[in-house]
Amino acid sequence: MLSAETLYVKGRHSALLPPTSLEVDAGGLLLVSGGGQSTRTALALVLAGRMRPTSGSLAWGHSARTGHLRRHAALIDSPEVNAPERHFRVRDLVAEDLALIPRRNRPQGNAADWLSNEDLSDLGPRWIEDLEPSVRLDLLTRLALADINVELLVFDSPDRHGADPEAWLPALTGSVSLPSRLVTAVAVVAQIPPGWTGPAAAAGAAVAGVATAGIAEEVPA
Repeated sequence: MLSAETLYVKGRHSALLPPTSLEVDAGGLLLVSGGGQSTRTALALVLAGRMRPTSGSLAWGHSARTGHLRRHAALIDSPEVNAPERHFRVRDLVAEDLALIPRRNRPQGNAADWLSNEDLSDLGPRWIEDLEPSVRLDLLTRLALADINVELLVFDSPDRHGADPEAWLPALTGSVSLPSRLVTAVAVVAQIPPGWTGPAAAAGAAVAGVATAGIAEEVPA
């Protein structure tokens, strides 16, 4: 379970992330709406253990240690943080991402082997900027899960590549439906898609209950 209580990130002039609390069960998918891109990215960075909040608490499983969360979480496609360069070919992106995985956790073989094992060999010579949004996100999700230690996926603004949820939502739902692996996912989006019936939340909104987010208390600037 991922559990966050009154996460708050101070900005230069105002709150970068308003006090936010949320919970998502292991194996679940939570969509969290956030106002601006800076708010969405701040929340995604905190939830993936890449940035410490100014205040509040965050726990993955039974541990509240940031290092533990960081080892088990993957931040996916965060603008100006780790979104892939547009001028990369897929095979080069795969080679780079696999090289960043600790040796004991990464799959055997090179980029070509990994693409073949994933039935994605045809993508190897293509440019990242030419991939359809759904194909791009599916590729990035699979690459994140190439690290066998990853149990939590945090997506930053996957809906920015297309207003149609079919361009990004299937990759998210597929990531938590693997028969051989328990994966939990959180996607910070601009808007919750119409018709979404799963757990949803809103950064900085006053709501209550499990798998929700909201202003829990005032945090001094």
